Amino acid sequence: MNLTASDALYDRLHALCVTPGPSGREELVRELLIERWGPRLTSLEVDAVGNVVGRLGAAGPRLALVAHMDEIGWTVRHITADGFLLVDTAQGSRAEGPPIRHMIGHEVVVLGRSGVVASGVFAAASGHLLTRERVEQQSLGWSDFFVDLGVSTQVEAEAAGVYVGSPVVFGAAPGRLGSRIVGKAMDDRVALCILDLLLERLDPAMLRCSVLFVATVHEEGGLHGAHAVSLAGHADLAVVLDVGLVGDIPTVEATEYAARLGAGPTLVHKDGQIAYDHRLTWAIADVATAAGIAYQHGVFSQFSSDGIPLMRAGVPTALIGVPTRYTHTAFELVDPVDVLATTQLLEALVTSDELGKLARRTSLRSRAGDPQAADELTKG
Repeated sequence: MNLTASDALYDRLHALCVTPGPSGREELVRELLIERWGPRLTSLEVDAVGNVVGRLGAAGPRLALVAHMDEIGWTVRHITADGFLLVDTAQGSRAEGPPIRHMIGHEVVVLGRSGVVASGVFAAASGHLLTRERVEQQSLGWSDFFVDLGVSTQVEAEAAGVYVGSPVVFGAAPGRLGSRIVGKAMDDRVALCILDLLLERLDPAMLRCSVLFVATVHEEGGLHGAHAVSLAGHADLAVVLDVGLVGDIPTVEATEYAARLGAGPTLVHKDGQIAYDHRLTWAIADVATAAGIAYQHGVFSQFSSDGIPLMRAGVPTALIGVPTRYTHTAFELVDPVDVLATTQLLEALVTSDELGKLARRTSLRSRAGDPQAADELTKG
């Protein structure tokens, strides 16, 4: 990748990552996508829960390319008299405990009713203030750390626009680390960046399918946006784009996660919840091979994606992971080489005949009781 292309990719990804969008408050990310995607798409709509569904092309099977807008975050559950914020998780249950290894010391921003209203830092008692009991403490509870806004009273915090229920997300902007890019919210803004790049590159006349550009809400909070998309019946096939787990750092065994940065997108055969569609996954692999695009295979544990509700709705779905280090932290790390390779793979996929063949065979299988369909299926 030349310097100009790398700079353009960095600028695009930077704009997406610095835009705050926790689960349920994706509106700023959505506005950015509508501004960028609207002029390029055949049609674009926002559904009742906030998912973006755009369409390009009208012929052939309907392929949904799905990425989520929300990022991991926290929710203010109490404002102390001194103006400190105690938080709850924005994903899952408090019973699971906070991921303290990657929180304390990081900058955050706090959202009010209409956007960012305050900045702060995750903090906890440290240094000379620690008792022996706290030194020996193996983990922190939800009341052992807090957000320091640099104010002195609850009144000041509330006057700024902070309320019980305010979302909190990491606040530091992404930056360069060697040839790579590091920062918060790569999960899943790197996938939205890929869809943005793809939309810019595509010639609608070359499409062999109708492509749906889908940006979902509430993935981190329970896949609720994708569930709404699945109920709407938009797609015949789906490819979900998310971060991909890698094992190319000390302390992580390659036997657990063999993928690595810079080696191309990961075709995920199974995650912690489902096995992805075998035929679609290998169709993507065949397209990659034919186009000379490097890719990796993966099996992810402790991982789930927007593919779950789509598969449950009967939509054959594949998952492509963009290799990412340090997921769910403020320093998620990606390689532009993988971003470009994933974009090229999707471009090759939507301009190939593989999806049409797969969709046709899937349709014939659904008509198994039809003698003509059974005969066509036997003939291949």
